Amino acid sequence: MRRASMICAVATMLGACATRDARTTPAYLSPVQAVFNAAARPQGVTGVFEMVVRASGRQDRMLYLNSELDYRDHRNLTIAMSPAIERELQNRIGGPIEPKLRNVVIAVRGTARKTRIDFTRDGRPTGKYYFQTHVWLRSARDLTVSGERPAR
Repeated sequence: MRRASMICAVATMLGACATRDARTTPAYLSPVQAVFNAAARPQGVTGVFEMVVRASGRQDRMLYLNSELDYRDHRNLTIAMSPAIERELQNRIGGPIEPKLRNVVIAVRGTARKTRIDFTRDGRPTGKYYFQTHVWLRSARDLTVSGERPAR
């Protein structure tokens, strides 16, 4: 009887060790976690993504903020925004986004999706392509800067 009680006590303690404490679960996903999870799910992964803005770029009036210096790096997470959202965000942070956010930690709420990027020649796809992971910003409120709390 005593031995059975001891086995139950040890099993209970080991079971408690195997449970996940909610306090240790990260509130934010890193760029690498976002890329990995988005690659595994065709519908993407929704969450709050935290990253340092290491580079930015523009194409077709869109602004892209990148977690890596090289936007083609397979670990890169790209935050994409329209001109309207860019203007709204500029008003909130008090100036042009690119210099204000370079080397700054941001948190973005949205869905990270694996996106196929086709190489083109004379406006036509060449058949060569690679993948990026994008979060399309739907609202300026979905991006917070250095410790701001995401709007609910």
